[in-house]
Amino acid sequence: MAEKTFYVTTPIYYPSDRLHIGHAYTTVAADAIARYKELRGYDTMFLTGSDEHGQKIERKADEAGKEPQNYVDEIVATFIDLWDRLGIDYDQFIRTTDNNHEEVVQEIFKQLYEQEDIYLGKYEGWYCTPCETFWLDRQLEGDEKVCPDCNRPLEWVEEESYFFKMSKYADRLLKHIKDNPKFIQPESRRNEMISFIESGLDDLSVSRTTFDWGIEVPVDTDHVIYVWIDALSNYITAMGYKRDEAKFNKYWPADIHIVGKDILRFHTIIWPIILMALDLPLPDQVFGHGWLLSDTGKMSKSRGNVVDPIELINDFGRDSIRYYLLREVSFGTDGIYSTEALIQRINSDLANDLGNLLHRSLSMVEKYFSGKIPEPSEETEYDSSLKEVGAETVEKAAEEIEELRYTRALEEIWQFVRRANKYIDQTEPWILAREEENRERLGTVLYNLLESLRMIGILLKSFLVDTPGEIGKQLGIQAEVKNANWDDLAWGGLPAGRTVEKGDPIFPRIDLEEYYEEKEELTDVDDKQEEEKVEEEGLISFGEFQEVDLRIATIIAAEKIEDSNKLLKLQVDLGDERRQIVAGIANYYQPEDLIDKQIIMVANLEPAKIFGVESQGMLLAARDEENEELTIISPAKSIKTGSSVS
Repeated sequence: MAEKTFYVTTPIYYPSDRLHIGHAYTTVAADAIARYKELRGYDTMFLTGSDEHGQKIERKADEAGKEPQNYVDEIVATFIDLWDRLGIDYDQFIRTTDNNHEEVVQEIFKQLYEQEDIYLGKYEGWYCTPCETFWLDRQLEGDEKVCPDCNRPLEWVEEESYFFKMSKYADRLLKHIKDNPKFIQPESRRNEMISFIESGLDDLSVSRTTFDWGIEVPVDTDHVIYVWIDALSNYITAMGYKRDEAKFNKYWPADIHIVGKDILRFHTIIWPIILMALDLPLPDQVFGHGWLLSDTGKMSKSRGNVVDPIELINDFGRDSIRYYLLREVSFGTDGIYSTEALIQRINSDLANDLGNLLHRSLSMVEKYFSGKIPEPSEETEYDSSLKEVGAETVEKAAEEIEELRYTRALEEIWQFVRRANKYIDQTEPWILAREEENRERLGTVLYNLLESLRMIGILLKSFLVDTPGEIGKQLGIQAEVKNANWDDLAWGGLPAGRTVEKGDPIFPRIDLEEYYEEKEELTDVDDKQEEEKVEEEGLISFGEFQEVDLRIATIIAAEKIEDSNKLLKLQVDLGDERRQIVAGIANYYQPEDLIDKQIIMVANLEPAKIFGVESQGMLLAARDEENEELTIISPAKSIKTGSSVS
């Protein structure tokens, strides 16, 4: 019988200088299915990594005064640190700067070029640098040229480029998607992709000449390979494609790619067509989950609504965070993160239901049986009912996990937890303990409670990192729980006679008000220390900088101020309003030359009167002391009036 394998991937994450809880959401979900499959006896392969090339990285590294490789090395270290803190048990972490990956990507490009699936042409169109995405006019709404995904201004790009013949494989891909309903999930995402393909696929630009930080095109050293062939190929280069035939044949095709909905199109259209061109089988499934939002919308650094997973782990522990991510939001839909909901889940599910069940049960074993697990004897209707719920939970949880319905799977497990708590109320062991003649019955009740906890501990191995081991430790069977697989979920696996090791409650309750008071106190201390540092070093804090509202404004009128040689009075358009500002630039600019000029303006400056004229903001300019020249700071290209500068 062939060995069962299971290959699951997350996207390879783009190096960002700040990770947020959304990064954790995807990776914890992939980790959960990998852990489950390992429990079921599969040889699992869980791949994650980092996508490290591109213009955006080159620019950010330059801004930081670093070489791109050094820049990404530092950020990738934070990825690995976060995955370690969350207990992410990946099997391989791939970086697109790995030598092996770069070499194989060049071979892939050359193969596609030689079989005439890639050709040289010229690209003209709109491009979003942050998203690394090209857009056609028909894909844009209105006159404003902004990215449909991130709403940032687009750049017009004209350059020589190599193109990949997407259109050649469009009909074949559409047929595959329609013939294989599970290939794209959830169903709503599948319908979106079908509609996108049916609207027509254009050939894809797969090389760039405007930056150097990338893999050199093997047939033309003036070009670097663009993100699609570079980043997406990681799923096969990591598995030994063109290098390790045995490994590749063992794990490919992937069983599932788990990705955010914002990159689903790349993984369900571009990636499958690349595989078709390479004559390779497609992954069994691509699952596009929703976003974990804050109450102010999608999390992003520019919006200032990023939730720091490191801080949450430090405050609540990694298992609490993992449980919340998988329990609170149905996987596949958008959900909203809130600290209040997190604390409520910890208190109700983890502390009250599970933690209390473990602590109460072990306390009674210590009190009535000197800490020794008793032997069970003849069972009653209550016992049979509890065992039946346990068996049903094992079956139902498996069904839900297989379909990535983590919320439902955890709800099934918690039905079992709540049923065990109800079993205590039904059997009333404290009353049984009053009469010696009920000792066997009491022993059976307590055994059944501990056996339920053993099964719950094993079931939770798919989702949590530390809790199953802690349950096993307190039950006196730590090694057994650690080494348990799905087959050990049959009732009766708890060895009688072991000594339990009751500890502190595994999930202490959290007082919401006290938590916020403590956070405020810590924030006050941090702010004070920051203020002292700022005062000492003459610096401003990041928080103070964030308070400055820099906006793009367009000058619509300009005139000299009477009796002043240096000042101009400017009327500016901020998109949703018009302002008047006074600027000392008359020696360097003529009023008529400033009309329609875009400037960067401090929009939240307190109004002031300058030479008797009210100024409602300030423009930014730079002075060259050597040449005694002053230049207004303007965006390099036209940007939507009113746009924030971040």
